[in-house]
Amino acid sequence: MTRRRTRSVQPERSAARSLLRRALTWALLSAVARSRRPTRLLARPFPGTTSAVAIVPLTVASVFVSEFPMHALLAQVVSTARLLRRGALRSPSGLAGLLVALVAWLRLLAARRDALLTADILEESLRTGLGPDYRDHFPIGEPADPMSLRDIWFPKFTERRRYLQHEDLSYGDAGFRNNLDIWRRRDLPRDGRAPVLIQIHGSAWVKGSKRGQGYPLMTRMAERGWVCVAINYSLAPAAHWPAHIVDVKKAIAWVKREIADYGGDPDFIAITGGSAGGHLSSLAALTNNDPVYQPGFESADTSVRAAVPLYGVYDLLDRAGDSPPEQEQFLTDIVIGAAQHEAYDIWDQGSPLSQIRSDAPPFFVIHGSIDTATNHEQAHAFATALGRMSGNPVAYAQLPGAQHCFDLLPSIRTAATAQAIDRFLTYVREQHHEYVWESDADPRAHRV
Repeated sequence: MTRRRTRSVQPERSAARSLLRRALTWALLSAVARSRRPTRLLARPFPGTTSAVAIVPLTVASVFVSEFPMHALLAQVVSTARLLRRGALRSPSGLAGLLVALVAWLRLLAARRDALLTADILEESLRTGLGPDYRDHFPIGEPADPMSLRDIWFPKFTERRRYLQHEDLSYGDAGFRNNLDIWRRRDLPRDGRAPVLIQIHGSAWVKGSKRGQGYPLMTRMAERGWVCVAINYSLAPAAHWPAHIVDVKKAIAWVKREIADYGGDPDFIAITGGSAGGHLSSLAALTNNDPVYQPGFESADTSVRAAVPLYGVYDLLDRAGDSPPEQEQFLTDIVIGAAQHEAYDIWDQGSPLSQIRSDAPPFFVIHGSIDTATNHEQAHAFATALGRMSGNPVAYAQLPGAQHCFDLLPSIRTAATAQAIDRFLTYVREQHHEYVWESDADPRAHRV
């Protein structure tokens, strides 16, 4: 009799312990899905760049859970139900596990609410930066493009095959690292002079390529009639700074010369990118035609009409002290190859915050509130300083619950962000047209 009871109790205890262990894991995941504090606390024991041991895995988990909270919730509920059927609640540890799981689920529902708020926050940012009537400048009404339930639960992770028309075109002499792809609709006329968007990939200046980043945004813009250009560039430590921005400038110069043959308008080029791509796109937009970054092609036009940096680095010098503590060592040892006191001018010139100018093109700066790789405080400070100096519009959006690289995933938040970037670029495009038309009619007309 005793043996039978022991055998029946044993699976129940095992199920209870499993529920408690899983619930604690779920609690951690739900915490990093709405806050950057847990990741930073867990990274403290690791000195310098070894903090990546804690930061990278939790950041990856945070991205997926914060962008797909309902998928995580469904998986957790199903797992819990199976353990409950095995008698997990017949043990105190099982009951404790269920309570912890319920707390985690409430946080996942809050993460879902954060994602749903994204569209309103982005719209308010655009109204603040461009004016409350900015949509009046649009030539036609913008499609609402709501995500269907099918898209929400079974999202398409790539439309590359649909829109990629030209692959591995060379814009420089660095082999694969100087290749680019062109995305466009198949029915776009070769002489259509469509607006152009250049996509700069991220991954800390040391990894990454034109494959895999910016897909949701390029898909939307290509469908809306834009020509999108995704580029590679030289990476550290094989190539030290400023090789990265020099390659970006080479790519812009190539687009200016060649894009008309692919249906693009060389007179309207915008630039975007995330993380290191956010840094490079903003720096490129602020240093047009700067000979420091155009060795051997100083006379080339590298100006752009608009910039949309996402979760970028805007001050390599970290003058406000708001960058991750390991950033300086990483830049010194791997990216730049010299410490701040040894090459201050290089660090300073490579900081978008140091390149702010009154004739900067329109900017739309976007950052997530729980970003653990780059700080939204620095992005906000950059956008504020730029807005005070620039004669063109500057919009800034801080997205609650958005992690670093959130836009790699086809989520509700990413769809809302791509739609807002589309609106921003449409506004700038229409303002450009008005300026061109006014200039044609009146040579005294000033830039809008």
